[in-house]
Amino acid sequence: MTGYGSVEVIAIDGPSATGKSTVSRAVARALGWRYLDTGAMYRAATWAVLRAGVPAGDAADVVRRTALVVGTDPEADAVTVDGTPVTAAIRSPEVTAAVSAVSAVPAVRQLLVAQQRGLIGEGRIVVEGRDIGSVVVPEARLKVFLTAAPEVRAARRARETEAEPRLVADALARRDAFDSGRDVSPLRAAQHAVVVDSSKLTQAEVVEHILQLARLVLS
Repeated sequence: MTGYGSVEVIAIDGPSATGKSTVSRAVARALGWRYLDTGAMYRAATWAVLRAGVPAGDAADVVRRTALVVGTDPEADAVTVDGTPVTAAIRSPEVTAAVSAVSAVPAVRQLLVAQQRGLIGEGRIVVEGRDIGSVVVPEARLKVFLTAAPEVRAARRARETEAEPRLVADALARRDAFDSGRDVSPLRAAQHAVVVDSSKLTQAEVVEHILQLARLVLS
């Protein structure tokens, strides 16, 4: 993968609770493309590490010997670990609490980035995550960094989880600090990325905005 703009991929990066998953899936459906949630891969790896009962520092050894499968159909969620369906399990509070630490292990990122690139292949896919445009596929035809004001993100996540907004805001702030400050593949807008602030936009408006960008880039 070399040369900016050479791969038919839309990379959508950004922090938690910005609507990345819903927006990315909708964009993929509209284009008739595949969809890859790389966060689900890191969550599946974390689930496997928790199942093995080892610390994050030993996560890479677990990931090397584990078969992680994440589907690319935007109409269906399908995540398995060694053949076991874990689509719901990887969204548990335990996985959520541990995923940043596991994701920060350089060897884990190296293993999963290789898998992600294999799934991306020749393109025609919308890929969401935190380092897609900056690390995984910097040659993506369109790179978007989706963000929103912290209070808006906290309110959205609190509605989804029925949790206390203040606690949600604290958890998101810790996750942002961890992801942005890690040495390997920190959370940041990639070079040439279009920053889209969804604070005052509906999800439908964000989807349409990204589709308009895609039409310009792909035409």
